[in-house]
Amino acid sequence: MDRLTAQQRHQNMAAIRSKDTKPEMIVRRGLWKRGFRYRLNHKRLPGHPDLVLRKYRTCIFVNGCFWHGHLVDIQKPENSECCKIPKTNRDFWVAKILRNKERDREEQRTLAKMGWHCITIWECELKPQKREETLDSIAFTLNHIWLQDHGAKSIPYPKLEEENMQMPMAAEDIEMFVDL
Repeated sequence: MDRLTAQQRHQNMAAIRSKDTKPEMIVRRGLWKRGFRYRLNHKRLPGHPDLVLRKYRTCIFVNGCFWHGHLVDIQKPENSECCKIPKTNRDFWVAKILRNKERDREEQRTLAKMGWHCITIWECELKPQKREETLDSIAFTLNHIWLQDHGAKSIPYPKLEEENMQMPMAAEDIEMFVDL
């Protein structure tokens, strides 16, 4: 049984934001501090990613563990460490979380077909104990993506005539190689 009245529950749910959430702000500040620049909630991309880094062709989704069913198995929806499915109206919540997970997967597939990289960051990965490690990991991934897409191409250089000659080793007698 729900401890709140229907009106209280309605007000509670209406107050939950989809933009500028605390986890999203943590990621935004962390990336900005590390020198990454981004756009917010790009309307033209499927799923309206929380952060879009065009230079890296990367979309970042900052997901709440509850709303997106972090570590919840699709075949057998049970509570996970960070996602507790409510006991009241359980069928509704299971269906909603599973729909959200499927929609997230489909949006990421669409973005991948368009040539975008997708990074999903979970709310539980931004807890103070893991926060810096997570932000460093994102920075590493973005730099890795950029190097893959724009890295220096290896071009073979022409061999010089001196490279073909046998040169004396440090311990060998130089007179063997010099014409007297």
